[in-house]
Parts: sequence; C-alpha cells; structure tokens
Amino acid sequence: MTTAIENVRVFDGSAMSEPRRVVFGESVFADDAAVADAVVDAAGGVLLPGLIDAHVHTVRGRADLEDLARWGVTTGLDMGAWPLAFVDDMRRQKGVAQILSATIPAVGSGGHHARMPGFPAEGIVNNPDEARAFVGRRVADGADYVKIVTEAAPPEGMDQATVNALVQAAHEHGLLVVAHSVTTGAFRVAVESGVDVSMHAPLDAVLDDDTIARMREIGMVSVPTLTMMEGTANLFAAAGFRYEYARDTVTAFHDAGIRVLAGTDANSAAGAPFAPNHGESLHHELDLLVAAGLTRIEALASATSSPAQVFGLGGRGAIAAGLRADLLLVDGDPASGGTRNIAGVWIAGDRVR
Repeated sequence: MTTAIENVRVFDGSAMSEPRRVVFGESVFADDAAVADAVVDAAGGVLLPGLIDAHVHTVRGRADLEDLARWGVTTGLDMGAWPLAFVDDMRRQKGVAQILSATIPAVGSGGHHARMPGFPAEGIVNNPDEARAFVGRRVADGADYVKIVTEAAPPEGMDQATVNALVQAAHEHGLLVVAHSVTTGAFRVAVESGVDVSMHAPLDAVLDDDTIARMREIGMVSVPTLTMMEGTANLFAAAGFRYEYARDTVTAFHDAGIRVLAGTDANSAAGAPFAPNHGESLHHELDLLVAAGLTRIEALASATSSPAQVFGLGGRGAIAAGLRADLLLVDGDPASGGTRNIAGVWIAGDRVR
C-alpha cells in the first residue's frame, strides 16, 4: 500500500521544509507526485522521521514495543536484555518499534546490577581475561553493541584494566561500547577507557571541565537519560544526588560541542529505581534536553538523525528517497513546541496509529 501525505512540512533530521507532498510505501518515494492508495491531508502539520530512543529495556516484550510505536518511537536501542531467545524474538516483531540490543551487559561482581533479580552470571566480569571472554560471547550472540556498567572502583565496580580490556576487545570486533555511568568517578573510568557512548549523567556533581574536554577529544557521545536522572535523584537525595548536577552537565556537554542523544531508560525491570514509560517518556526527554540548553531543532535531531548516525542505523533518522518509511506526523510545530500532538505513525509504510 502507498500513502501520500499532503500539505506537510518535513523535518529531514536537520531542518524544516516548506509545505510539500510526501509519498511512500515501505520506503519513501523520490516522486512526490506519484499516485497513492491513501491520501492524508496534514493541514500544515509536520512529518518527522520515526523517533529513536537511544536507551530502552524491553522487559515486557511486544507490549513495550507497541507502547513505543504508539508514541511515534519506531526504533529502540535496548541496553540490556536476556535470554538470547527473548532478544531474538523481539527483533523479529513486525508492526511495532524495531530494536537493536546489547544483550547482556558487563558488570562488576560488587555492583548494584549484579544484585538485581535474575541478572545472569555470565554478565559478571572481574578481570581482563573475563572481559575478553565476555565480549566474545556477545559477538557470538549477535549483540549490536557492547554495554558495560562503570562504577568508580572496586569493590562496587570493575577496575580500570578490566574496563579497558572490554573496550579494546569490543573495538577489535568493530562494536561500539556504551557505558552506564551515574557518578563523576564512573564517568572518569569510562572516559579513560575510551568508550564511545556514555549512558546517563552524573548525579553526585557536575562533571569537571578536564573530563568533558577529554570526552570531546575522543569523540565520545552522551545519552544523558535526563528523564531517568530526574526520577532517580530524589530517591538518593540523602547521598547528595541532585538532578541539577545531571542537567548542568548536559548544558556543559552542549556548550563543549559534545553530541547529545535522546534516551530515556524506559523500563519495567524489577529493582530499577525508576521506570519511565515506553514511548511517552521520550517526549518528556526532549523537553528536558531543551531546558538543558539544546534548541528544539537540536533536540529533534537528538532523537532522529543523530542516533542514526552514531549507531549506524542506515535508512533511519531522516526522510529522503529510498529511506525506510518510519514516520511520525505531528499537528502543530514541534520546532517551537512539543511533539505530543500525534496525528499518525507509520512503520515501514504501514500505519500503526
């Protein structure tokens, strides 16, 4: 089936067009004048690439993917799921958000994640030899990237040599490395090892200028998950955690030219300190990123073209001839307001809302 959306402004991942016509089947057509089976009058609304949430967990399976799609999130980057049969089943789902996955993350034996109910023993890594073996198993599992949980030091976290070995082994296999870091000490461990993407933002203090400068130097990308940081901070206020530290760190990232991606840590996991709703929470994340200093256009790019570029999601994150027709139609102007006024969602050309 082919669809034409008329009188619609198009956000191509970096800029907004004048009203035009867009025609698509499974992918976007080059010919905007092509005859279509269905015609939608957008009445001056805006067509966005399907949103990408750069940090989700799919504990509930297809139900989580349906919730993502309902809110225009057509791709989710899963940052920890098991067993492998479950992950593979999620990857095969049709008509819902599509996922990539890290499968099992690497954690130190003394860390919080190692004590979460049901965490698999093969994810516990305590030395460089175990680190290399862990990465080999993730490669065999078909992981799309490697996730590690960095904490300041043993006994809670892995030591620097072990984290370094994880990053080196993953890079030797051509895989990106993402690092969970929620304190300044954990960030320094991640930066020292040369990880590609940091997940979360520090809650114990604003990250120091030297570490931020090093992040920029090595091209490190941030997925601050401000929604998760906002929801978590109050639970740990007695330990000195403050949401403002995370927000101000993102402001510093933006000022330094570090690329920031939108991710929420949406989850329903037992033991998680906070559970952002799948799909809906990404719209809140965009608002928080704007409050931290991103422009509205930069925030839209952080959930479309930027994650597609960083994670190599060919065919997604933009609207152009030949690209996959994952699309979000919004009433009003998301460049000056929000993205919640959803008028339609298409995944690979099929309307799902």
